[in-house]
Amino acid sequence: MRKIFRLFPRFRVGLFVPAAALVIALFSGAGCAVVPPASDPEAFAEFREVNDPAEPLNRAIFEFNRGLDTAFLKPVAKAYRDILPPFVQDRFKHALANLRSPIIFINDLLQGELDRAIATLVRFMINSTWGLLGLNDLATDMGMEGHDEDFGQTLAVWGAGEGPYLMLPLFGPSNPRDTIGLVVDYLINPFNLWAANTDRDFAVFARTGTRAVDMRATHMEALDDLEKSSLDFYASIRSLYRQRRLGEVSNGDPSANSPAPGLSQAPRQ
Repeated sequence: MRKIFRLFPRFRVGLFVPAAALVIALFSGAGCAVVPPASDPEAFAEFREVNDPAEPLNRAIFEFNRGLDTAFLKPVAKAYRDILPPFVQDRFKHALANLRSPIIFINDLLQGELDRAIATLVRFMINSTWGLLGLNDLATDMGMEGHDEDFGQTLAVWGAGEGPYLMLPLFGPSNPRDTIGLVVDYLINPFNLWAANTDRDFAVFARTGTRAVDMRATHMEALDDLEKSSLDFYASIRSLYRQRRLGEVSNGDPSANSPAPGLSQAPRQ
């Protein structure tokens, strides 16, 4: 383990922030919801379905994240969207998506999806060359649609359950499986490796910050409408997160959420 950390000295913070949040959420007794008694089967069944044993702590973290969003991220995202022309915003969006291609390619391979891995590699080569480092998504224009994969989805394919719902500081909705996936993707990301080994840590922060602002700007109206129409914004976010992850794990096919034969009993992609 020490040898691994010597190879990735600048990744320690990125590793321990989500990991520490996971430990706090799972083992903070003060943040655990009260389990309904077995004498109330309906309440107990609902508790198990929600699968949010650390709900009081998760809600506190959710409000902390909302405070940061209101004070910083949302105003920056609004300025980003109002000042930059749509053409420039699209260039950022394409470049950020292209930078994720190596991670998608690795997870395609780990999931045994060779055809999707080849498609990801071809997209990356086209967009990184003719597309001017990903500023132009020529691959999509040529009919090669992209997709997204992460190590959390890979763990699901390998048979790992999602575990209880978690709300991570800064990172937002998650669960133990996706938190581990977040850490692994960070550690194996070639862009992060390049930045760490060439003393360009600022590049990682710049990319992460730009991606956060771009995503917030993209979903501005949807989040505002959801917040206004929700009786419980926290519960709505929790539900939408789980629906989205289910769709991602099953590659958009809910019927794929059936046990797979063989070693993996997870939804196959």
